[in-house]
Amino acid sequence: MYELVQVSENSYYIESPAKIGLVKLGGDEVCLIDSGNDKDAGRKIRKILDANGWKLTAIYNTHSNADHIGGNKYLQGQTGCKIYAPGMECDFTNHTVLEPSFLYGGYPCKDLRHKFLMAQGSNAEYLIKDVLPKGFEMIDLPGHFLDMVGFRTPEDVVYLADCLSSRETLDKYQIGFIYDVGAYIKTLEMVKTLKAKIFIPAHAAAAEDISELAQYNIDKVYEIGEKIIELCKEPLSFEVILQKLFTEYGLEMNFEQYVLVGSTVRSYLSWLKDTGKLNSEFVHNMLLWEQA
Repeated sequence: MYELVQVSENSYYIESPAKIGLVKLGGDEVCLIDSGNDKDAGRKIRKILDANGWKLTAIYNTHSNADHIGGNKYLQGQTGCKIYAPGMECDFTNHTVLEPSFLYGGYPCKDLRHKFLMAQGSNAEYLIKDVLPKGFEMIDLPGHFLDMVGFRTPEDVVYLADCLSSRETLDKYQIGFIYDVGAYIKTLEMVKTLKAKIFIPAHAAAAEDISELAQYNIDKVYEIGEKIIELCKEPLSFEVILQKLFTEYGLEMNFEQYVLVGSTVRSYLSWLKDTGKLNSEFVHNMLLWEQA
């Protein structure tokens, strides 16, 4: 873990729970794409930088999930590097209590205020085209989270952030986190058409062709959607739908899974309602969902 892997003359990734991109910018200067999940990840990245005599000038965050910004504060404090994050992700990166608050739908209890869901805040600025290194292209990847992006380097290496998961991860956990289901499907359909020298997803193996894996992720989204529709043959509340999904897929409930999968299921319910697959009504002051 935390092995530095070179994929072209100037482009690398650091093998970690969420792959971290590293790109040489000229001379001894480098930038990172994301920073890992915590301070310890930041320390390991710093060792790699020092061992190679590299100076970190900037971290470009793809999005604000804690496992992608967790090393920000440490590395910024150690190196003085700039940190950039796109759109609403920038606000979540600066004010990290927003992630567990958003997932829970209110003030998060202590069980949710930890490094897995709430990184240390850092001083991030808005990511716009003008602050990108020369030759970099920003790729919009909405769906997984609020304003997620990926990057294409001048060497045609594409860093894809969290827009898809490995087969192994999907087969194990079944319901991957999604904020906007409709946007997520559109993003994956776009990703299927992309060409690059190599793709670096954060949670899947690097590959020269990503189309088959993208389709596998799309199929899983539709599978979960159909499962929810099937469960709603009779009117059900959100909590009962969530319980039945955990039971059907053999998942184990805890606070983290409750907010991550629960938030995702709410997003599925919104998508299915907006596309005419589910109806909703309030009965005895309870919101119920049923097949259209």
